[in-house]
Amino acid sequence: MDIAVSKALQDKLYDKRKAGALELEALIRSCLADNNHDRIAKIVHQLCHDYAYAVHQPHARNGGLIGLAAAAIALGSEVARYLQEIVPPVLACFSDQDARVRYYACESMYNIAKVAKGEILLYFNDVFDALCKLAADSELSVKNGAELLDRLVKDIVSESAATYASIIVDSSSIEHGSESGHEPETAFSLPKFIPLLQERIHVLNPFTRSFLTSWITLLDSIPDLELVAYLPSFLGGLLKYLTDTNIDVHTTTKQALDKFLSEIRKISAVKKGIAESKKGKDAGRRRSGSSTAIDSPDVDVPKVELKSADDAEVDNAEADDAPAYDATHPDSASSVSAALENGSDLDDPEDEWIPGQDVQIEFQKILDILVTFLSESRNEEIQLTTLKWIEAFLDICPEDILLFTPRLLAQVLPALSSDGELVKQAAGRVNQALMNYVVSLPEEPSKQPEITEQTASAPSGSAPVAPSNGPGRLREATTNLDGRRESTPALRPTRKPPSPEPAEPLPRTPDSRTPEPPAETASIASKAYIDFDYEAAVNALTLQFLHEHEATRVAALAWLIMLHRKSPRRILAIHDGTFPALLKTLSDPAEAVVTRDLLLLSQISKNSDDSYFTSFMVNLLKLFCTDRRLLETRGNLIVRQLCTSLSAERIYRTMADILSSSSDPSTANPSPDPEIDDIEFASIMVQNLNNNLITAPELSELRKRLRNLDSSKDAQTFFTTLFRAWCVNAVATFSLCLLAQAYEQAYELLKLFAEMEMTVTTLIQIDKLVQLLESPVFTYLRMQLLEPERYPHLYKCLYGLLMLLPQSSAFAALKNRLNSVSAIGYLHIPNRGAAVPTTPSSVSTFERQNRLKAREDGGIRWTELLEKFRTTQERLRKAQQRALNPHAELEEAGSPESVKVAVERRPASAASGRGVGQAQQGAKDQGMINGQAGLRNARTGGLAQFGRFAGGVGKGKAKGGK
Repeated sequence: MDIAVSKALQDKLYDKRKAGALELEALIRSCLADNNHDRIAKIVHQLCHDYAYAVHQPHARNGGLIGLAAAAIALGSEVARYLQEIVPPVLACFSDQDARVRYYACESMYNIAKVAKGEILLYFNDVFDALCKLAADSELSVKNGAELLDRLVKDIVSESAATYASIIVDSSSIEHGSESGHEPETAFSLPKFIPLLQERIHVLNPFTRSFLTSWITLLDSIPDLELVAYLPSFLGGLLKYLTDTNIDVHTTTKQALDKFLSEIRKISAVKKGIAESKKGKDAGRRRSGSSTAIDSPDVDVPKVELKSADDAEVDNAEADDAPAYDATHPDSASSVSAALENGSDLDDPEDEWIPGQDVQIEFQKILDILVTFLSESRNEEIQLTTLKWIEAFLDICPEDILLFTPRLLAQVLPALSSDGELVKQAAGRVNQALMNYVVSLPEEPSKQPEITEQTASAPSGSAPVAPSNGPGRLREATTNLDGRRESTPALRPTRKPPSPEPAEPLPRTPDSRTPEPPAETASIASKAYIDFDYEAAVNALTLQFLHEHEATRVAALAWLIMLHRKSPRRILAIHDGTFPALLKTLSDPAEAVVTRDLLLLSQISKNSDDSYFTSFMVNLLKLFCTDRRLLETRGNLIVRQLCTSLSAERIYRTMADILSSSSDPSTANPSPDPEIDDIEFASIMVQNLNNNLITAPELSELRKRLRNLDSSKDAQTFFTTLFRAWCVNAVATFSLCLLAQAYEQAYELLKLFAEMEMTVTTLIQIDKLVQLLESPVFTYLRMQLLEPERYPHLYKCLYGLLMLLPQSSAFAALKNRLNSVSAIGYLHIPNRGAAVPTTPSSVSTFERQNRLKAREDGGIRWTELLEKFRTTQERLRKAQQRALNPHAELEEAGSPESVKVAVERRPASAASGRGVGQAQQGAKDQGMINGQAGLRNARTGGLAQFGRFAGGVGKGKAKGGK
């Protein structure tokens, strides 16, 4: 440079530096006119190293910046060859500590970029990085200058990024490009820019975030760049921007995400339309070929003769079946139809290109990001956005979501109980859509052995790609466009079937007719089945049982019920870990949860063997034994729901066997679990089962069977099983006999009642039984009171109950009932002057109807049942005494009298009921001393206590007086 120009550029006054820059511009123009590029290169070198890089001379640095701008303006279109030396010093000044230097750097880069235009894109990453930092600059003038430069660069990118190739290229690269047939590389490279964007996307400054979102929106608006293919690289950062308090950042981010989702939908629709069009064309060609081969004069013959016209009609009709494709891309649809009319395949190079058909979207990576943010973020806006995207992906690429189903369930189900109403609704839609898709999956691949072998023999590289509809999977396994197009048509048909049984018609399809589509569809079905991890899904759902909200627990059980109905064998294979959780869920405070839990347990029991069902009943009784509150509050509900879902007789028979073995250790089959060897619990459980047997509408058929014992051998066996278990509860055993119309047996039980100590609990149960006798269940019994000659022992049973009851409300109700038919009973009483038979009254009824003898002949051994009842009640009495006075039990066990009684009872139990009666009497004599004080207390204060428990009894006693 001239010395005058050099001095002017170093001056501290801006006007003098500007004047020097104008002189420098004129100098360079003259050199350019003389084609003196050597001097121009030296001037540029001098400006860079003596001025722009002069860190400790701010005025010289400012002069260098304005000089470089003047040089670029002077060079004009020739600036491209000097940009490699001009741009770096200007970029270096962007980080200068002096705000004026940073501002002049913006001004200089603006002028350089304005002249260079597309060539500046070679340095886009560096310019973008500098602008990203300047967007958050503390100096307002610098920020304004950076904003002007940013607008200019955006204009250049919008205009030239997709097509501009630099004029400064090596001759070797030009030769290589011409030989290979590829177009020269563009100046702007999106793959080189994405790492920088990925690095900068995690900034916190709102101004920088606005800058980044504006650039993302701009780049996405350029069709040929296809920024959406790189979406996983920066999607996480964009989702974080939704939590920004700055309204502008939040709004622009939301708009950018909505635009990306809309673009993904369009690309998916384009691919789907191409696939369906190709499928229709292939089907038309197969039909045309078959009609030509058989040479038949049907409708297909004209298609062969007039191939172009008919094929166009067929293919247009097939293409019209893709509404999403036609609606979204009408131009694309017309181009596809035109290609079909010309008789060319879509895979041919001459086909028209449809925007979006070659874009590969990595759905799995996007889903991974969405599920991660859904699990880690509690921000309502992020949850809404992620759920919205997942719901859209369930329609676009549901097969890719299968891999994420366990993780997705762990987040969507809790979202059903979210405080935000919008989040709750979005989670409900996603949950329903995901469940519908899982239901529509094909059944187990065991139904298709041949197809499974084809899938297993596929190459390892292509096996995971074939079942996927999503281009994300295809992109990882295939590299050429033709391979992607060939695989696309075979993928979409699996989204269509609404029912889970699309796999059945596949084996029926003849191989000689259309061998390829069934095989492809079957391989997709098999792979979709394999992709769904049942065990992980069940484990994720089981964890939701611990969630605090009812809606989440109900949804988890609904999923398990659906999965079990769909594939019971897969669920049964992993039920061991979930079974304890299902049992524990029976204690849930929500009735809806318990109902679904019981339904699931019932389903599992239906598809399992008897050992599992028995284990289920044992564990249920064990749960009732350890959790008495559950038995009191939910016992009836659980029993009734199980009887609705399963066989009521099977449930009662199994529970009766378990309770019978637990209350009697001398049985051949001891209790399966020592924790339920509690005779007191057995008594309470029998009482609950008996109340349900009498009152539950679900057990009406079971009651009918018990009322007709003579008609079925199975009914007699069932009655015997119940009777043996019911012996631990005297009133329940008596009511069972009334239900089965075994009135003589019931009367024999009442005789044993007289020998027992009547406790307050027993009186309460009798009081409830009297109330049940007035219910519709025992209507037949009340009608039988009108036939005393046929049911003589029924009168004795009811009058016996009357004698056992104190004068209470129940006593009055039963007395009124009997008084209403007392006249009929008197008609059948023998005259007082008649000879009284020496045999007991029970024997005198043999000639009319001896139900006891008749049923014993039929298979029910009534004598053994009575003996069983007597021994069980004796064991229950001793257990109650041990509970009240454990020390007396130790003393009694060591006394010679107790040893004598024990020795006498052993042969008596095997010989006859008489010996047992003697042993029982001896045992009662031994316990008389210990029980004397208790009897006196019961006579004085027991009935008063009873009045508080069984409403009305104490009141009736008070009315009756002492």
